[in-house]
Amino acid sequence: MVKLNKIYTRTGDDGTTGLVDGSRLAKHAPRMEAIGAVDEANSALGLAAVALEGTDHAEALFRIQNDMFDLGADLATPADEGEDFAPSEMVLRVVEAQVGWLEQAIDAANERLEPLTSFVLPGGSEAAARLHVARASARRAERSCAALAVVDPVNPQALAYINRLSDYLFVLARVANADGADDVKWVPGGNR
Repeated sequence: MVKLNKIYTRTGDDGTTGLVDGSRLAKHAPRMEAIGAVDEANSALGLAAVALEGTDHAEALFRIQNDMFDLGADLATPADEGEDFAPSEMVLRVVEAQVGWLEQAIDAANERLEPLTSFVLPGGSEAAARLHVARASARRAERSCAALAVVDPVNPQALAYINRLSDYLFVLARVANADGADDVKWVPGGNR
């Protein structure tokens, strides 16, 4: 259980931050970039959830926000080369079941949509626009996590989760646009 009595500690004034294992890392390190991008995406999810308040979709986004904290904790717990990334009582890891839940949510939401005949512009309804912002933020988080994986071991389930998240948000944005009927289609070269 997390207990925060004091919000500022002054320990980061030297440009470093603490990880779960007690080690310190520069705030601009790839691991911190990934953690920060996940946090930013989580904030965008919160903004999208407000636009869907009172719906099952908002509840799904709240569930995902909780998973995003799990993802942040996973990234904040460095692994040794060759580690199997198994969760334990002391180490929180994203697990296959979380990825599977997202895949099922994508399939369920996509089932009600007509196939795309064009790329769609990020907009339409306010809810869809917010979901597209969250989607783009999730993609940035994915790029940061992938960049981290080049230099340090990263849980493969964490990488799969952040990849599926942007797919889910894309599909959910289409659902928020009257099941795709209000999607704004891209017209290649339309303004030449």
